[in-house]
Amino acid sequence: MSDTSKRGFASMDPEKQREIASEGGKAAHEKGTAHEFSSEEAREAGRKGGEKVSKDREHMADIGSEGGKKSRKK
Repeated sequence: MSDTSKRGFASMDPEKQREIASEGGKAAHEKGTAHEFSSEEAREAGRKGGEKVSKDREHMADIGSEGGKKSRKK
């Protein structure tokens, strides 16, 4: 049974969520209202996201630790 602490869309099966989201995206493109990122906009968004994430030192340490664990398994 689904998690009752979540309601509506959040309580749905992840596959059902993807299906619904995909339909919405397709409809927006057909209607011509979907935003399409230019290369420059995508680059800027990625840069800003990377800066934001890298400021969280604990998160970055966790990522490095996970990478180290995976490389030791080989």
